[in-house]
Amino acid sequence: MQEKDGMGEISPPPPAKRQPPTVRLRRLAAELRHLRQEAGLSQAEVTEKTDVNLATLHRIETAKAKPQLRTLNALLDAYGVTGNRRADLITLQKEAKQRGWLHGFEADLPSPYSAYIGLEAEARQAINYESLFIPGLLQTEDYARAVVRGVRPTATDDEVETRITARMQRQALLESDTPLRLWAILDQAALSRTVGNDAVMRDQLVHLSRQAQRPHITVQVIPFSAGAHPGMPGSFIVLKFDADSPDAIHIDSMAGGLFLEKETDIQQYNHICEHLRAIALSPTDTAALIASLREDY
Repeated sequence: MQEKDGMGEISPPPPAKRQPPTVRLRRLAAELRHLRQEAGLSQAEVTEKTDVNLATLHRIETAKAKPQLRTLNALLDAYGVTGNRRADLITLQKEAKQRGWLHGFEADLPSPYSAYIGLEAEARQAINYESLFIPGLLQTEDYARAVVRGVRPTATDDEVETRITARMQRQALLESDTPLRLWAILDQAALSRTVGNDAVMRDQLVHLSRQAQRPHITVQVIPFSAGAHPGMPGSFIVLKFDADSPDAIHIDSMAGGLFLEKETDIQQYNHICEHLRAIALSPTDTAALIASLREDY
């Protein structure tokens, strides 16, 4: 039922609230932008090759609009995309409005175009809670190799090295002129469990200490003395983007990587982050604890 204003006229309905882009749509936008750049084409050159309107192309590449299938095919033709990669992008287009996403971690997942890696590269900040491991962005190569071999005992040498290469490449996000801001919260168990051997752990803790001194990286440890806490059910990452783009929550599991996008889930995990930061040691006390544990190795 429409409302009448004070003059007896029918007031127009309020404008519909624009839905924020889903993880799928953001990934599709990022991949299309990367494909254009790989092809060495400007947006203007793409419009000449495809007849796709410049404003439309900009909206597609910034996840403000879902491309129609014929538009997507025209762009993929211009970029020379074929085979499985093309099929994957068409699937993304068809499912772009769906929220929540369980993406299986197959052997070839760690590529520049995998779901999580692509989103992480678009984020401006990551809040990473880990209960059992050092966060991937802060791992040394030897520690990462020991983790992958331990977690995936049936993986081939090639599969292990593919994952290690991807993990090391991800760390470039911390080295750019506008680096990713990382807030890492670790349970003390992640520091106390020997991964690899004593030498691997000693080098890892030295590296963690050095990284924690950088202005865009904050490290806090939740000591054993804190008792039970909300992070104990498992690790997660909150990715934060520009102000007009909602956060994305990523949870790793043996079944795959689960993206959470509901507003209630985002609020819950941000609240958990606040609680974990409050009960964790300060960055200064964390540095002292890491130095103490390092002596054990």
